Amino acid sequence: MTDTVSITPRAATRIKDIVAAQPGATALRVAVEGGGCSGFQYDFKLDSQRAEDDLVIERDGATVLIDSVSLVYMGGSEIDFVDDLIGQSFKINNPQATMSCGCGTSFSI
Repeated sequence: MTDTVSITPRAATRIKDIVAAQPGATALRVAVEGGGCSGFQYDFKLDSQRAEDDLVIERDGATVLIDSVSLVYMGGSEIDFVDDLIGQSFKINNPQATMSCGCGTSFSI
């Protein structure tokens, strides 16, 4: 497993737009939490504080923060932004996930 997580250009553009619209926010924090129908789920929130153990990913003016515990479950992932018939959302393409739910918000390893 590699600890590298990448951001697509589409995701970087959307993150930058969302952060710019929220006073005080400087980054998108992505975390893995227990729950969801497959065992783990992703949590997305805006943040302005970096922790010492955060992985900081920057692309095209966008910043993503991932804590070290979540990184164990996300290593090698790509963060994308999709706009399709069912709506707009961030999508994590995680090579460690062995199964995900139909809605794509939870996964198992």
